[in-house]
Amino acid sequence: MNPFLFLAAGMGFSFAYPWVLAALLLLPVLALLRGKLGGTPGILFSSTQLVVAVGKKRRSRAGAVLSSLVYGAMAFLIVAIARPQLGRTLEHVQASGVDIMLVLDVSGSMAAEDYTIGSSRANRIDVVKRVTQQFIEARPNDRIGIIAFAGRPYLVSPLTLDHDWLIRNLDRVQLGLVEDGTAIGSALASAVARLKDRDAKTKLIVLLTDGANNAGKVLPLTAAEAGKALGIKFYTIGAGSNGPVPVPMKDPFGRTVYQKVVFDFDEKLLDQIAKIGDGKYFRAADTRSLDGTFREIDRLEKTKVEVEKTADYHDYFQWLLLASFLFLAAEAFLSQTLWRRIP
Repeated sequence: MNPFLFLAAGMGFSFAYPWVLAALLLLPVLALLRGKLGGTPGILFSSTQLVVAVGKKRRSRAGAVLSSLVYGAMAFLIVAIARPQLGRTLEHVQASGVDIMLVLDVSGSMAAEDYTIGSSRANRIDVVKRVTQQFIEARPNDRIGIIAFAGRPYLVSPLTLDHDWLIRNLDRVQLGLVEDGTAIGSALASAVARLKDRDAKTKLIVLLTDGANNAGKVLPLTAAEAGKALGIKFYTIGAGSNGPVPVPMKDPFGRTVYQKVVFDFDEKLLDQIAKIGDGKYFRAADTRSLDGTFREIDRLEKTKVEVEKTADYHDYFQWLLLASFLFLAAEAFLSQTLWRRIP
């Protein structure tokens, strides 16, 4: 897969100097102080009773309007100084992704319950699906596909960047969809075929199994050599613990009982496949080690992502300055005409 480029845009309203807006808190203080101090009288009367009625009417109408115009002009001026802006930020993201085929064993032995989820015992396939989902979610820029296999392989999902769709298909993976067995070689050959025509700089196959190759028509090492010739790297994971493991079964009365079963496991084969493919073999005997294995693979095969941000903003302070001027002009006009004060 060639490097790809896409844009992420975010629209938003902001202020270039948002700290200036704190000055708005001073306006109520100024209004309160002015109300307490009052104005300086221009004419001295022997008794204020002569102008009580006139004073109340004028104060309630003219004084309130003129004061509101002044404070409104000041508010618009403060907001204008803070420079309100409306625009968008563009993110140019260039990612050189990795093509990954996940090859998951779904044979009958994956029903063994030697893993845990939380404090509860869980079977191997459920834990593998959970950890695989986390791996997929951690690599949003990679094309990932899934092949499941038992007695033969089948395609769960081709290589895709639509990871939501990929995870939905992963959820539908279950035991017993094909005949039982462990066709490791055929599964690897199928994954190699999915990757051979890709032009990605890095191509990976991650094989997870708990058994030994006992089905299929392709030898595992032959498939690994073919993949190596095509520049594909192999990581292999041996799932499950050694020795007898509890496997749920039905008794004659339909009840679930557990039997201790020992499964064939070819650890040497998985190590050989990884060495041929210039990768690494991991042993994941429990849930914690399995989770750590996928994290290690994620760390070893990082996708290169470059992000360049550009901003495109438009200022609107000039409109607020105009509003401030109009408020002051209205206050000056009214105070000198309709509501002229006697000096």
